[in-house]
Amino acid sequence: MINNKVELCGINTAELPNLKPDEKEKLLKKISEGDENARQIFIFSNLRLVLSILQRFNSRKEMVDDIFQVGCIGLIKSIDNFDIKQGVQFSTYAVPMIMGEIKRYLRDNNAIRVSRSLRDIAYKVLQTKESFMKKNFREPTIDEIAKANEFSKEDISQAMEAIQDPLSLFEPVYHSVGDTVFLMDQLGDNKNTDEKWLENLSLAEGLKKLGEREKIILHLRFFEGKTQMEIADEIGISQAQISRLEKNALKLMKKHVQ
Repeated sequence: MINNKVELCGINTAELPNLKPDEKEKLLKKISEGDENARQIFIFSNLRLVLSILQRFNSRKEMVDDIFQVGCIGLIKSIDNFDIKQGVQFSTYAVPMIMGEIKRYLRDNNAIRVSRSLRDIAYKVLQTKESFMKKNFREPTIDEIAKANEFSKEDISQAMEAIQDPLSLFEPVYHSVGDTVFLMDQLGDNKNTDEKWLENLSLAEGLKKLGEREKIILHLRFFEGKTQMEIADEIGISQAQISRLEKNALKLMKKHVQ
């Protein structure tokens, strides 16, 4: 995990300073007056902001140093373009700028092939968003992007989806003591239930060994295609408990059919 890594690009992340709001304000004022030393101090003191954003990209552990450097470029761009007269917090302005820089880097280094036309639309959309945010300090709506580029909303959505970084089905989305819920546990399947799989493996005997609650959970999960969250709401227990009961039930059934 990134937050356990002490050194990134030769920087000891555990020793990064934390500035108070008034200290940040003074440095930003000096930066606006052309003080290069204040700029360097402000960059270094905001590396924690880059580090916090990196947590969202921890599926790319092999690229952490590269992503951190790209995030730093986004941070520097944010500092150089920030206008203290707008009356907004620096982090409000910097976070989308840093994330945009990282996403651009990941998109350009993505192994999944995206057509040139979609890539071109995505580039123009991202440029429009960045330009809009500099002027308005908020993200544009899809209608505003479409109007600025004369693209259809469908083309914009398709282009932005095409450059998204894919998620693993085994990406953890919830942690508790002894329980981990993965992305695949959140997905329902209304078309391809595991009914045939159950029949083919002759699990009738295994089902007899289960308690009533486990039977209900497996029926809702594999025959009705409901998600663990939907089942949790229906039964009245937590999703983590549903996940644990489901896994234990399947393990018990496998033991009886082998």
